[in-house]
Amino acid sequence: MQIIFPQNIIAPDKYISIVLDMRIFYNRGMNTTPDLLILAEHADLMKKLNEWDIAYHQNDAPIVDDATYDAAKRRALEIESMYPELAKHGASSHVGAAVSNKFKSYPHSVPMLSISDVFNAAEVADWFNKLSDHDIFIELKVDGVSYAARYEHGRLVRGLTRGSGVAGEDITENLKTIPDIPHQLHGDFPDVIEVRGEVYMSRADFLALNAAAAQTGDKVFANPRNAAAGSLRQLNPAITASRRLSAFAYTYGELSARTWATQSEYFDRLESWGFKTTRRWAHHAHTLDEIQRVYDDTMMIRADIPFDIDGLVLKVNNVDIQERMGARANSPRWEVAYKFPAARGITTLRDITVQVGRTGVLTPVAELEPINIGGVLVSRATLHNADEIVRLGVDIGDKVIVQRAGDVIPQIVGVAEDNPNATPFVFPDKCPVCGGNVVQESGQVARRCVNTLGCPAQRIGELEHFVSRKGFDIDGLGTKQLELFVSRGWIKNAADIFTLISRHGDDIRHLDGFGEKSVSNLNASIENARNVELHRFLFAIGIPEVGEVTAKILARAFGTLDALRAAPLWKLTQIDGIGDVMADEIVSFFADEHNKTVLEDLLTQINIISPAPIAAAPAGPLAGKKIVLTGTLTNYTRDAARDILERMGARVQGSVSAKTDIVLAGADAGSKLTKATELGITIWSESDFENAIKANAQK
Repeated sequence: MQIIFPQNIIAPDKYISIVLDMRIFYNRGMNTTPDLLILAEHADLMKKLNEWDIAYHQNDAPIVDDATYDAAKRRALEIESMYPELAKHGASSHVGAAVSNKFKSYPHSVPMLSISDVFNAAEVADWFNKLSDHDIFIELKVDGVSYAARYEHGRLVRGLTRGSGVAGEDITENLKTIPDIPHQLHGDFPDVIEVRGEVYMSRADFLALNAAAAQTGDKVFANPRNAAAGSLRQLNPAITASRRLSAFAYTYGELSARTWATQSEYFDRLESWGFKTTRRWAHHAHTLDEIQRVYDDTMMIRADIPFDIDGLVLKVNNVDIQERMGARANSPRWEVAYKFPAARGITTLRDITVQVGRTGVLTPVAELEPINIGGVLVSRATLHNADEIVRLGVDIGDKVIVQRAGDVIPQIVGVAEDNPNATPFVFPDKCPVCGGNVVQESGQVARRCVNTLGCPAQRIGELEHFVSRKGFDIDGLGTKQLELFVSRGWIKNAADIFTLISRHGDDIRHLDGFGEKSVSNLNASIENARNVELHRFLFAIGIPEVGEVTAKILARAFGTLDALRAAPLWKLTQIDGIGDVMADEIVSFFADEHNKTVLEDLLTQINIISPAPIAAAPAGPLAGKKIVLTGTLTNYTRDAARDILERMGARVQGSVSAKTDIVLAGADAGSKLTKATELGITIWSESDFENAIKANAQK
């Protein structure tokens, strides 16, 4: 008989051994004649799931992304529905992984079950329509590490991990180092209760941990969940204590007496005892439409929540009904996890290409096997610079971990699996666009093309920067349009933008994708941009080292472009926020003959608006403090945070120096956070910032 092996399911050389392993099921009274190929597929899936569980739960180093794991588990469950005899030793009864022999282990007095996953509205409806009570309590599904904390007469006596669900690892002393887990309960509590919840790490604390680890050469974690798991499962509690872990509580195991009727009331009890909950983001729902609305709304604010979540947990609110509904082998019937699309994934690094920016900096870009992350198909991710490639240890052909959150550009955060046949990447010494020499200046991480005037990539980049929202803010001139107009010779420099329509309007109207209305709109946008504030002008012209914040500092300090152009080096260095390197770049920029010509042409086309007189700096708790913002805050835009800090008397600056007092670091903070750590500058997380706001409001 010829056996045809299913593609992408199992290798032929493994088939025979797996089929032999499956003989045991014939001796267990299977009611149906099994399809050997399906049984072999199920055995292969279970081997993979066990391997992945050990990597995730024991080693804190996942080797596949959530979507791959979920798909494999769903297929295993589908097979078990066809052959129920497989369920006893299959995915239907599988929870977590066996406990590590590094820790003492103890049985759970009440098994720690997992939660069944649902992935779409139809699956939610299938669960919801079977319920006798439609008062649903909706909680966030925090992407952390489960814990169980046993209290006797209000005192914490033991803490366990989930482990296999039947037994867990003893992490009592480690739990005691987490401020959100009380050692002694307050108020009215049962004589015995096992409080269960999730240990997690906020994104801000995760970034600070990785930044410090990178400086000392220690392990850099791929994501906050791995960092929390690795920190919680330490043999030395002092290490756990140093990691700034947080925790929420949300359910219970063993219990001597219950005094609450609903899940929402249990949250009240938890908070009265001293625990933190996710009540701030919790909702009640009574219909499928209401559940879906909460799901959609939470997806919209997912990136604004200061810790990672991977879905919602839908629970029957009434605890009596929960107890009557009971549980399956490994999950309660009264709750499900409505999963979000994965925010990170694991895929193959197919190639590394190099982009050239407006300042000539060469940036390596990862070309990926496309993967759906957070509902977006990702095929490219930033690698930042040559040093980052070395730090990550990535080679072309490796399996890599890719992360995306909110509108953040996808980035590679680690290697999931080395490929022995991978190809090391060699950074080019010639510009891939123009062939010019590539240099790395002393003390700089970036590598740069020296062909400033002749490199087409730099010209397009400079023009993109010029018309950007923080510059002249000209709609209708995106990358495609600029490339087209530059290639035809219609735009050679920024000044040409303001005469583009008068010179080539008729030609543009006849191009594909253009017409009378689009040309009219572009002309209106260009005309509106002729009057520009000084700080926007200074940002737009692309002075090296001068970003939005520095441009505002210069505009306020000098008031006019002429005054700034005439300023000597010593005068620039006297201004707070302007360091020696920056001052030198500014003087050099205005002294360059090419730049002088471009500026003179540009000034014939525009009108620069001087800033209003500087008001006296407000007196406040941060009066005179020099603060630098870096990274992405979850609850504030950069502009909003700057305004708040300035109202409290701070002086917000664009770069970190020894004179900086505080660095406020959000998600994806980079070199500024690194430099602040090196200089020993105080680093604030977003929660520190909010505490300062609250303290100021109380005065």
